[in-house]
Amino acid sequence: MTFTEAELAYLREQPIGRLCTIGRNGDPQIRPVGVHLGPGETGIDVVGHALASTQKWRNVLRNSQVAFIVDTVLSVRPPDARGIEIRGTATAMPGAGTTDGGLSGDIIRIVPRRIVSWGLDGPGTTARDWPESQRAND
Repeated sequence: MTFTEAELAYLREQPIGRLCTIGRNGDPQIRPVGVHLGPGETGIDVVGHALASTQKWRNVLRNSQVAFIVDTVLSVRPPDARGIEIRGTATAMPGAGTTDGGLSGDIIRIVPRRIVSWGLDGPGTTARDWPESQRAND
């Protein structure tokens, strides 16, 4: 399994994350997107109403390296925050999803390469890399 149970529970309850893609000139572009777990809950699916016409879609077609982050600050004093960062590879999948609710049916599927989380599996930060062989099988 890619995510821990605590990470899955957190991702299931969060409506918004931020997807960072790499633009044509190598500059990062970050946009808010909905949080949707992919098939088998092993990655993240980004969907939208006109996804294939967006800059993030074009960026993924040019460069598949992405980062996705979901975080919550519960308190500044005392500090209490939680979140997850997923670095990985994205694939643009035209017509692979549902068109329910006016969605385009297009998906950007993120397969994790590295997962960093904080405040979810106990105190502190946990980080792990996902071996290439397991990513290919997910």
